[in-house]
Amino acid sequence: MSSSDLRFNGRVVLVTGAGGGLGREYALAFAARGASVVVNDLGGDRKGDGKSSSAADKVVEEIRAKGGKAVANYNSVEDGDKVVQTALDNFGRIDIVINNAGILRDRSFARISDLDWDLIHRVHLRGSFMVTRAAWPHMKKNSYGRIIMTSSAAGLYGNFGQANYSAAKLGMVGLSNTLAKEGVKYDIHCNTIAPIAASRLTEDVMPPDIFKMLNPEYIAPVVLYLCHESCESNGDVFECGAGWVAQVKLHQSEGAMCMQRTGEFTPENVRDNWEKITDFTNATHPSGGAGGSTAKMIGVLTEFNESNKGGITTRPTAGGIDPTQAVGYKLQPKQFSYTRNDVILYALGVGAATSQPDYLKFLFEMNEDFCSLPSFGVIPAQSGLMGMFTENVPGLQGIDVTRILHGEQYLELFKPLPTSGTLHNEFTIADVLDKGSGALILMDVHSYDENKELVAYNQFSTFVVGSGGFGGKRASDKIKATVKAPKRAPNASMKETTSADQAALYRLSGDYNPLHIDPSFAAMGGFSKPILHGLCSFGFAVRHVLKTYANNDVTKFKAVKVRFVKPVYPGQTIQTDMWQEGNRILFQSKVAETGDVVISGAYVDLHAVSKAGAGEAAEEQQSSGPEVQSDMIFAEIEKRIAEFPDMTKKLKGVFLYNINVKKKLAAQWTIDLKKGASVYRGEPKGGVKPDVTLTVEDEDFIALAMGQLRPETAYSERRVKIKGRVILLTKLMHLLPVLYRSKL
Repeated sequence: MSSSDLRFNGRVVLVTGAGGGLGREYALAFAARGASVVVNDLGGDRKGDGKSSSAADKVVEEIRAKGGKAVANYNSVEDGDKVVQTALDNFGRIDIVINNAGILRDRSFARISDLDWDLIHRVHLRGSFMVTRAAWPHMKKNSYGRIIMTSSAAGLYGNFGQANYSAAKLGMVGLSNTLAKEGVKYDIHCNTIAPIAASRLTEDVMPPDIFKMLNPEYIAPVVLYLCHESCESNGDVFECGAGWVAQVKLHQSEGAMCMQRTGEFTPENVRDNWEKITDFTNATHPSGGAGGSTAKMIGVLTEFNESNKGGITTRPTAGGIDPTQAVGYKLQPKQFSYTRNDVILYALGVGAATSQPDYLKFLFEMNEDFCSLPSFGVIPAQSGLMGMFTENVPGLQGIDVTRILHGEQYLELFKPLPTSGTLHNEFTIADVLDKGSGALILMDVHSYDENKELVAYNQFSTFVVGSGGFGGKRASDKIKATVKAPKRAPNASMKETTSADQAALYRLSGDYNPLHIDPSFAAMGGFSKPILHGLCSFGFAVRHVLKTYANNDVTKFKAVKVRFVKPVYPGQTIQTDMWQEGNRILFQSKVAETGDVVISGAYVDLHAVSKAGAGEAAEEQQSSGPEVQSDMIFAEIEKRIAEFPDMTKKLKGVFLYNINVKKKLAAQWTIDLKKGASVYRGEPKGGVKPDVTLTVEDEDFIALAMGQLRPETAYSERRVKIKGRVILLTKLMHLLPVLYRSKL
């Protein structure tokens, strides 16, 4: 084998039904590529009768004779815990499970007995469940696992005389689909194969010449690739046989809204829309699980309810994405009326609390300074967002609403938002970009008050997954660009913990997607629990900037731009790091507990910055401490570290420097070379633990950085105290004089 061959060294594989046929081929193939294999086989006949250890023993002997590692197991797959325990007892872990064991009890439907039905389900479906369930917690603990379910063409399409077998085999597809979603965050992948191969189950069922062609050796390579760590396939189904491999997917038509504007829904309505319901011209392949179809239906129903006067009856059925038709198209204008209660409810939804007196102006209608948070400006503009996909917009037809993502948001206010009123919203498709993996649609929304004066301008950047490749342009001068956060330490930082009910509260401002409140719906989308709305995190961040740099004066707010990166779970802490550049405040938000960035490329433009500036959130910031001479060293290192990527990337560590003056801590600095290359004052961010902690006097550190004091000498003379990986620190200390290259 070449160095590029797929290997399974160190992996432990369990193959059920491995005494012959497909299972034997899998076991031999995995062992030949370095895996340790548990060969499970009860030793019964194809009807499930009898028991023998000889089948498994022969395969084990065959593997060992070739220098491989294998042990036998003779338990029924219904005793899944015992089967898995054999792997743990002999090899200490379990990485891969191949659910291959099976029997046949073919009967026409009218002749199937209770025993025929139950035995098939016990071996195929229940057996796969029991074995996989026993292995699951060990895979989760190791953050790795690969699982194969074995279905069949009978399960996918049905077959005469195999109702019991077909039902069990399709059940395994459903089991696999769910495990793929529940396991993805633990790097556990589950796929299904529907093999067409010769085995002891089919040796007298197939014609002899066909039987010879369908050698199990031609199935094993598919299974091995699906189980390799480099394969990203998850929740997929593959038919294979005789060297032929094909992926199988469900189709879903565009569908039709059959309900009448009056709310009437009858069999005749279905009949009259049957051609649209069964039209697969623009069929899609649902990939979001049961939640995808539900979300699709909710999207259509929401627009139907909002636009009852228009009478939506179906989504577009033809056309696809064509920027030449879409760009410049104006959607149906919408009125948005709101009261002071809506303004207060929004403020509560984005974390404003009465525990902070300066927030009463956003929460109490009788406060003399009662006003709307500037970020409330996105709420009126959302009213027409779904119209891009439900109003039959030319050039934006046939888009699956379950595959849209909110990518970026821009909001600009031309005057402070009134605390109640009616806004007239006008929607325009500003541009459509081809990003290859998807389409990016820019929608401009202009909101006018009752005097027809422009109050707010929003730009929604919506990414449609899988809709790229239509030959459009990749960039646009119409998009409000994001700006990268500086690499220097932030000027200010503010943290706030969201409540467990934050999403439940925010959704009352208009985004009723069940993804944000229903645990079962969130699980369908691959989340462990409901997630916070992106625009809720957005509201937190804008509030942080407004408090820190504008003393909560809404008249100073001009505009905000953000890019959404990852979701926040209710209960997590949002940390907003801020950098001041004149009247523009650059910021980045992350989850403090994990360090995951949730909003990037962001900024708030202010008409003027409060004199207090960062001081308004002093208690939220990391203490800067007194100045020390070493500050100049670190400032210079920060400037120069990006010039030496080849040198710094080899270190891969986080270094914390405790700088003392007369044996008392005067300053702390962090050099983080693990996630890029950053230098900042204070302890490592995001709860990250340093790989090395060095405590040194200010003057000694200067001597080290300038090359006047050797690290070995400083260490031997106890002029530095080191905790952690000393060798890693020594490499960095030798690099410091190169990085510094300056004078004090």
